[in-house]
Amino acid sequence: MVAVGGEVVPTDDVADGERLARVVLSRIVEPGDEGVGRWVRDYGAEVVARDLGRAGPAPPYARGRGVEGFRGRARGFEPERVLDGIAAGGGRFVCPGDREWPTQLDDLGDARPLGLWVRGRPDLRLWALRSVAVVGARACTEYGAHVAGTLAAGLARRGWIVASGAAYGVDSAAHRGALAAHGATLAVLACGVDRAYPPGNTELIGRIAEQGLLLAELAPGEHPTRSRFILRNRVIAALTRGTVVVEAALRSGSLSTARQARALGRITMGVPGPVTSGVSDGVHELLRDGAEVVTDAAQVAELVGRIGEELGPARRGPVTARDRLPPSTARVLEALPGRGSVDCAWVARVSGTERDEALGRLYELQALGFVERTGGTWRLAVCSSEHSKGW
Repeated sequence: MVAVGGEVVPTDDVADGERLARVVLSRIVEPGDEGVGRWVRDYGAEVVARDLGRAGPAPPYARGRGVEGFRGRARGFEPERVLDGIAAGGGRFVCPGDREWPTQLDDLGDARPLGLWVRGRPDLRLWALRSVAVVGARACTEYGAHVAGTLAAGLARRGWIVASGAAYGVDSAAHRGALAAHGATLAVLACGVDRAYPPGNTELIGRIAEQGLLLAELAPGEHPTRSRFILRNRVIAALTRGTVVVEAALRSGSLSTARQARALGRITMGVPGPVTSGVSDGVHELLRDGAEVVTDAAQVAELVGRIGEELGPARRGPVTARDRLPPSTARVLEALPGRGSVDCAWVARVSGTERDEALGRLYELQALGFVERTGGTWRLAVCSSEHSKGW
């Protein structure tokens, strides 16, 4: 499949038999099954789909795997009908060998998806090339939701595609932040792309399908399970240039995404939270293990972008009027005591300058509002120009 004039149209990248075989396998095989991945690599998708989907003795390579389970799930499944149904709803099935296939998923080796069900018009491969994952706790705090939304909006404005899992909490905030900024977002689901899960995010998932992309390994109609959520995370990690974790407890599933990303050589980042917040404990451990600290979209873009192309602004504290003083003048100012008045000779001695130079600097400081003269002595002004005038 490729995008032509904004529309995705089919191509003959992959033979029909290969595509149909992978459609069948997406129905009967759990995501990330490395054993089946090896079989497909060694014997081809068509052979494996035929052997696992029909009655008869188990093939020699599959002995000990309980092929009856595969065959039970294949019973009654009609791949052509499913493909027609998903196409009628604006979807498609993308598999290795298609020009739309994101080749970075090949880094998963035998755990690579057998194919991806996709809803949405944009080209998956092109979007994935410039994507960043923003993930985190489902039961996030207001701080976590605010940070995730702001971060995603900033990335979207910089032309990055925000990827997440469409779950409650940080995932939802990230998708909404990107959409609010009129940017691009994609969601990787742990169920079929024809299902809205969680149900409370039905409207959000519908918006993503219309304005972005929905992806899933599982065939249409499949429902999510705990293990499928965890396995889904490896796709998010492999698909994107880097992963940002915004709030995560020590047992958060989003940490598995970050660890997978690190194992695959992707950039891993974390947004620190309050040290008293248990929902940030996992992020802090991730940072202790070497993840990059980020606090805004500019820092994320600098890390995942091409070297030198998306440098964030230099970070420093505010510059005060005192910081702008020439070194010799600042030395004279520092010589004045915090309380009381002193004469010019005292200032010259403490500052290590000649008396005439010290006097000249004192008059400069008086003009700027830093010091006051009382008779023949000098003292710090009650309200210095740092607070009242500035520069």
